Amino acid sequence: MRRWRERRLRTRIVALVLLLVTLAFALVAVVTALELKGFLIQRLDQQLAAAGGRYAQSLEHVDADADDGQQFDVPGQAAGTLGARAKNGVVTVAHVVAGRDDDDHITQPNAADLAVIARLRPGGKPLTRDLPRLGPYRLLAQRGADGDVLVTGLPLHPVEETIHRLVAIEVVVFGGTLLAVGAGVLVFVRLSLRPLTRVADTAARVADRPLSSGTVELTDRAPTAPAGTEVGQLAVAFNAMLAHVEASLHSRQESEERLRHFVADASHELRTPVAVVRSHAELARRSDEPLPAEVAHALERIGAESERMGRLVDDLLLLARLDSGRPLAREEVDLTRIVLEAVGDARVAAPEHRWQLELAEEPVVVRGDAHAVHQVVANLLANARTHTPPGTTVRAAVRLDATAAEPVAEIIVADDGPGIPEQLRDRLFERFVRGYDGRVAGTGSSGLGLAIVGAIVHAHGGTVAVTSRPGATEFRVRLPADDEAIPSQAC
Repeated sequence: MRRWRERRLRTRIVALVLLLVTLAFALVAVVTALELKGFLIQRLDQQLAAAGGRYAQSLEHVDADADDGQQFDVPGQAAGTLGARAKNGVVTVAHVVAGRDDDDHITQPNAADLAVIARLRPGGKPLTRDLPRLGPYRLLAQRGADGDVLVTGLPLHPVEETIHRLVAIEVVVFGGTLLAVGAGVLVFVRLSLRPLTRVADTAARVADRPLSSGTVELTDRAPTAPAGTEVGQLAVAFNAMLAHVEASLHSRQESEERLRHFVADASHELRTPVAVVRSHAELARRSDEPLPAEVAHALERIGAESERMGRLVDDLLLLARLDSGRPLAREEVDLTRIVLEAVGDARVAAPEHRWQLELAEEPVVVRGDAHAVHQVVANLLANARTHTPPGTTVRAAVRLDATAAEPVAEIIVADDGPGIPEQLRDRLFERFVRGYDGRVAGTGSSGLGLAIVGAIVHAHGGTVAVTSRPGATEFRVRLPADDEAIPSQAC
């Protein structure tokens, strides 16, 4: 049943129609054959009743020792008519009427046939008996004048031949009709379901569109059909749904644009007051007059927090620029040098970690924005530094993957820390996602570092992926490599 439900609707409709037509034809064939057989047997019974045992009576004075092949002149009896006389349960004489073209020695009843005839009782209705030698017969037994039993019979072979011929004709006719009905139903169903196929094609085209972000125009619509039909109602509902989705996407896009503009404007406006706060805090700390310990500590915290707020503002501005689709610089970027410098900075920032560096034999060069690429590497190293405990080994590697269809540069940052919780991996590159569970909390992370990594890598036409389990976390960045610039670059 499950495999049946998985079949295409067109196949199921055609199969169901053919099954119903086949059952109808079979029922017609069976009823026709049974009715015709009953009618023909009834005609035989009428012939037996009309014969009135005359042929059997003509055998009453035949010598029982006569040759079985003796020819009897019995006018008005059909070929194959059986006549027999029985007395005291013993058949004394029996004969079958031969036709004009039959041989004189036609098939006559044998002992087994006579035994069946001897068991007949007079006074009843015609009965069907299968005589071992002669075959099926319709037999009528009547009481004779001198106490004997006169049996008259007609063969059922013509009836069976007629029925077999009828069945053969029905099989041929019904088989041809079934093929014609199947072809007609297939064409009709295909034409009837063509609007559904067009609706499915429209849905497939819409599904192929990138609807997750950006401006979306859903110009595709399902072909209209008569509104009174099921297909027409489906097309109308589907087109209404597409119009609603298009309006919702436009509304979402406008809302996102307003939010981006707000974030960009707010971040830009915050840069100046944050810089002013930092400047005044630094100026107060440089005062020649001694400051109370509480005031000095407060000024130190103001400076640190304003610095962190400044970094957050810079991150928001960078994301706003990337979201707006502003083009990045397109220059030759030496990944080897960037990774080397970034690891050196990370080693100074976190000397309690163990840092490992793996570089290719030749410099790996890509084309893009050097500052943005440096921020990608720095953010990945900072993520490994701030979310793993002291003593963790962090490995940074850069290499060229020449096995791909086009050369691809890879940047790998891996650590043997506690890993990333599984529930966060799918949202790791979203904004303001913090992975405190299973890692060190209290780091002051804004949750924008990996979001910036994803946005910059995507803007360079690359990909970033992460695999993580306890003791092994790896970030892998793949960027299109500028293979023509590789030989001219030095380490």
